Amino acid sequence: MLEIVIQGRGGQGAQTAGNLLAAAYFAAGNEVQCFASYGGARRGTPVSSFLRVDSRPVRLRCDIERADAILCFDASLLAPPLLACADADTLIVVNSSLAPADFARTQPGRHVLPVDALAIARRHGLGRIVNSALVGALARAVGSLPREVLHAAIAEGSPRLQQENVAACDEGWQHAERLLREEAAR
Repeated sequence: MLEIVIQGRGGQGAQTAGNLLAAAYFAAGNEVQCFASYGGARRGTPVSSFLRVDSRPVRLRCDIERADAILCFDASLLAPPLLACADADTLIVVNSSLAPADFARTQPGRHVLPVDALAIARRHGLGRIVNSALVGALARAVGSLPREVLHAAIAEGSPRLQQENVAACDEGWQHAERLLREEAAR
């Protein structure tokens, strides 16, 4: 079973990202479970979305204690409360303009893929809406979701600017692919 934790701040789109990933995994023929947890229901407070994906029905009804992957919308959230569900094998995709080497120093022993999703979103006319770029990067890094299925879920789940969101998703995917190739070459 694949278990993913998505962490952001209220208003950043973490819950939407979880729903988009759940829709894509379901469309790809998987069983999914997606739920969210909010601190205070206001902008800026931490928001978590949890996703489980399996080939069989998901019967667990508890929080994710050890994530296979974490999608973090704000690098300031890479702190003990979030990292408590991570171990050395947990993949962390984080919205940050920092280089992977910077995270190697601040998060030693962790597999962190930074994606400047804000720059990607702005290039595609999405302003500060970073979830499509981050979802694309996570999907590529995890490697268990066909790109075209993800594109369809992004287009269907976007109330407007469908093509722009799909393009941002694709650029996030390509960025993660580039980082993974560089890691493999080292």
